[in-house]
Amino acid sequence: MQYELRQQVIEPRRKTFQHLIERYGDRGASRYEEGTIDVQATENFHYRPLWDPAHELYDQDYSALKLTDPYTFTDPRQYYYAPYVASRAELHESFGKTLGYLESRDLFDRLPDGWRTVLMQLMVPLRHYESGAQLVTVNGARFAYGTTVEQCLSYAAFDRIGNAQLLSRVGITAAGGTADALADAKRAWVDDGSLQGLRRLVEELLVERDWATGVVGFDLVDRMLYPLLYRYLDEAALLGGAGAYSLVAQHLTGWFADHRRWIDALIAAWVTDEQHGAANRSALGAIVTARLPQAIEAVTAVATAIDGAIDVGAIDAVRRQAQELTAALDATMNTEEMA
Repeated sequence: MQYELRQQVIEPRRKTFQHLIERYGDRGASRYEEGTIDVQATENFHYRPLWDPAHELYDQDYSALKLTDPYTFTDPRQYYYAPYVASRAELHESFGKTLGYLESRDLFDRLPDGWRTVLMQLMVPLRHYESGAQLVTVNGARFAYGTTVEQCLSYAAFDRIGNAQLLSRVGITAAGGTADALADAKRAWVDDGSLQGLRRLVEELLVERDWATGVVGFDLVDRMLYPLLYRYLDEAALLGGAGAYSLVAQHLTGWFADHRRWIDALIAAWVTDEQHGAANRSALGAIVTARLPQAIEAVTAVATAIDGAIDVGAIDAVRRQAQELTAALDATMNTEEMA
C-alpha cells in the first residue's frame, strides 16, 4: 500500500474576535490587540463603589484628562504579559551580571570618595523615590479608563518597584553584602536636607486624587532627575574615574528611554484628542504650573549636594535641563501646533 503526503491549507472561518473586526476590519490581529483592545468592561456593573458612589467602577471622571476613545492610544512597545516579562527578565539578568562584575573586581570600593558619597547618600536612597513612584502608578492602573492605558501603568508600576530593587542591590553590594547601606539610605531619605524636596513632592503626589495628575507630576520629576543622575553623571563618571557608577547608570538610562515611549505617546494622545484635546491641554498646563517649579527646586537641591561632593557642574546641568523641558512642554501644549 502506498501513501501520498500532501499539504492542505485550511482557511480559518474567522481571523479574530468580533469586536476587533468591528474596530479594525476583518484582518488578523496581533496578540497585543487580542489581549488589550476593548477588554475593559463598560456596562452591567453590579453597583457603584461604596467608597465613592459618585463614580462607576470604571469611570473616565476619575481624572480631568480624558480620551474620547481610550483605544486610540496603544503602547508603542506592544507589551502584553509575555514580551514584557521576557524584556524585564533580560534587563535584570544583565544588571545582575554587571553587579557581579563590579563585586568581583571590588570596583565599588575603588570609587573616589566623592563618587562613593553620591552613590550611597544620593542614589541608593532613591529606592524610596522609586517605591513612591510605584504606588502612584498602581493608583493610576486602578483608576485609568481603558485597558491600553491601564496596562502601561501596571507594567510601569512593576518597573518602578524593580528599579527600587536594583538600587537596593547596589547598596547591599557596595556595603559588602550587608543591609547597613539600606538603613543609612532610609535615614538619608527622611533626614537629609538635599532629599527633602523630592520626598515632599512624592508624598504630595501619593495623596493626589486625580490619578493622571499624580502620574504626570511624577513624570515631571523623572524628566529632571533621570537625565541628571543617569545620563549627565554617567558621562562625568567616565571622566572622573568612577566606572562603577557609570556601569550602574547605563541600565537605568536604558529603562528610562523605554519608559518614555509609552508616556510620551499617552501625552500626545491627550493633547490631540478630538473631543477633549483643549480641556486636556488646559489640565496639563495646570499640572505643569503647579508641579514643575517644585520638581526643578527638588532636583536642584540634589544637584547642589552632588556638586558639594564631586563638583561636576550638576547645578548648571539641571538649569539647562529645566530650560529644555520647559520648551518641550510648551511645544506639546501649543494649541496652534496641535490643532
